[in-house]
Amino acid sequence: MELGFIGLGRMGLSMVTRLCLGGHAVAAYDRSAAAVAAAVEKGAQGASSIEELAGKLARPRAVWIMIPSGAPVDETIERLAPLLSKDDTIVDGGNSMYKDSMRRAASLREKGVNFLDVGTSGGVWGLTEGYCIMAGGEKKVFDSLSPVFKTLAPENGFALMGPSGAGHYVKMIHNGIEYGMIEAYAEGFALMHASDFKLDLERVSKLWNRGSVVRSWILELARRVFEENPSLDGVKAYVEDSGEGRWTVLDSLDKDVPCPVITLSLLQRFQSRQGGDAFSAKVIAALRHEFGGHRVLK
Repeated sequence: MELGFIGLGRMGLSMVTRLCLGGHAVAAYDRSAAAVAAAVEKGAQGASSIEELAGKLARPRAVWIMIPSGAPVDETIERLAPLLSKDDTIVDGGNSMYKDSMRRAASLREKGVNFLDVGTSGGVWGLTEGYCIMAGGEKKVFDSLSPVFKTLAPENGFALMGPSGAGHYVKMIHNGIEYGMIEAYAEGFALMHASDFKLDLERVSKLWNRGSVVRSWILELARRVFEENPSLDGVKAYVEDSGEGRWTVLDSLDKDVPCPVITLSLLQRFQSRQGGDAFSAKVIAALRHEFGGHRVLK
């Protein structure tokens, strides 16, 4: 299938690579000429502008946006939409706020342009493991892009969640849950690190993934982290948050649904940025880097 792709960052370039390996014809654009060159090396056709990218695609066109949420998405859609025609499709695969996705879908619908909000999980490992895809929008539009989803996702790893906004809503909650899970692991490892038993945390995390009820992919990544740096030397106890955890907490407040674990895990990230040297915060920072390529302060 032919696809335009805008945004060649940590995940975007890997997604383009996976699509090219899967036999799709991808036209790729990024503000960074070096990123476009890297995509060309992976088999994509490069474009030096959004206008050039749109011109390289045959109708009906589909363009996947993989850029930071908020104003960058609106600005990109404002530039892209006038270049598209009726029944063309824009896919937002980033971590946009679901209410923004609902607004964008309604606005584009008036112009005859389709819109899918696609929550995408997989981080920097998606190239080899595949991406979990949570889509929102019209079923016929979702079905038309199924060849792309089949290539990007592992088996049974993509689905339509509901109407516009549902994909990014489910991804928002997914990331909120992730906050709580990582916080629990981090606190447990911090306790073991402080114990008098001088425990080997790499050995513990490896063991727990053999039949224990807390086994998980996050735990596999923890094993890698402790194998490479058992005491997390040089890792600053500073944990950033990219927005989805905040949105999840705000949604819980709007709906009067108590989410104390997710809320406290978000507040712990705030606390880490006030200073201190908590081992648990170092664990979270290291894990975020491991699965998502997020920066770690030294």
